[in-house]
Formats: sequence, C-alpha cells, structure tokens
Amino acid sequence: MRNIFIVVGLLGILAMGCEKQGGAATDEGIAASAAWLEIVDAQRYGDSWQQACAYFRGLVPKERWEKQLAGVRGPLGPVLSRELTSAEYATKLPGAPDGEYVVIQYRTKFQNKTDAVETVTPMRDPDGVFRVSGYYIR
Repeated sequence: MRNIFIVVGLLGILAMGCEKQGGAATDEGIAASAAWLEIVDAQRYGDSWQQACAYFRGLVPKERWEKQLAGVRGPLGPVLSRELTSAEYATKLPGAPDGEYVVIQYRTKFQNKTDAVETVTPMRDPDGVFRVSGYYIR
C-alpha cells in the first residue's frame, strides 16, 4: 500500500532533527496523541479536527479534513492493536513553525492493514496544552 500523507507540511520528515528530551512535555504529548487517536478510532473525524491544535485548524478546513481522514482510515478498518514505539521531543521541525512538539510513532494493526506505522505529532498550543498538529500513516 502506498504511503499516505494527511495534511500539514510537518509530516513524514518528523523524526529528523528532533532533540531528545524526556520528561513532562513528552508525557503530555503522548497523552494528547492517545486521546486524539481514540476520537479518530471512533470515526469522529470532525471532533478530531476540533481537538487539533490551532495551527492545524488554521491550515486545514474542517470539511476537507473529514473527507481526507475518512478516505484514509475507512478502508483500513478498525484498529486491532496499537503499540507505542517511540516519542521524540523537538523544538524545530522542517516546514513547521518553531515550538514544542512530540513526534510519536505507533505500530498499529488494522483489520485491513496488519503492519502500519502511525505518526502523530502533538504541539504545544499558545494556551500551554499539547494538541495534535499532524497525522501520518504508512
């Protein structure tokens, strides 16, 4: 299956140039990605847009996001399992504004794709809360 990009220009190249840093920021990013993925897994694509970071919502109209995400996730079927494989803290990502990011990868098994890697990238919004800024499946 071909690589599938979903929106925002900071996807796919995420792990390059990341600064390793543990601690609270990484934990907050992981928690934000897990909560957001629950919404996506429930096929509540409009809600996933609403729960994304302000930067993301400013780049991608809600209707376009819903259509793209349904087109990508729908054919994969339900999630059978998801395992966190990495989480990298970064302050700079190619094609994205400087800020605080956590680049998170999961090994995911879908009903119709048994070996996928999901990359979810939360960023810290101006209010201090991590929210998802990008999502990529390969």
